[in-house]
Amino acid sequence: MNNHSCDCTCNQTDHGPNPYAANIVCAARANEDYRTAFWTGHHLQMTLMSIPEGDDIGLEMHPDVDQCIRVECGKATVQMGSCQCKLTVTCTLNAGDAVFVPCGTWHNILNAGCGCLKLSSIYAPPQHPWGTVQPTKEDAEH
Repeated sequence: MNNHSCDCTCNQTDHGPNPYAANIVCAARANEDYRTAFWTGHHLQMTLMSIPEGDDIGLEMHPDVDQCIRVECGKATVQMGSCQCKLTVTCTLNAGDAVFVPCGTWHNILNAGCGCLKLSSIYAPPQHPWGTVQPTKEDAEH
């Protein structure tokens, strides 16, 4: 960890590509933005997401990016499949659970609980520009 204790804030700073240690659960729970790039390196990126109750990330597919999505707080329903009209995998994730999404896989994460769903997501290679902060889902869609 850093030489100071975790103050549980997400200070809107992309900490990469420098070496950095952090309490991800703490940072994810403090994040209020739809998506914040937390650390962006040359071959890997971590973002933090906050999905409001009853909302989702939206059906998407990354043709050249593998992804690991972990629930840091809340409950999620995951849907995945080989095409957007055939989501054959459905599962429920709770805090501490993760799902691995291979490149080319259509997927959606829905908030299935009460309150905001807090996620951390690792992309390899990076998916979003360094320093990305998208306060709302609408901001991410533009």
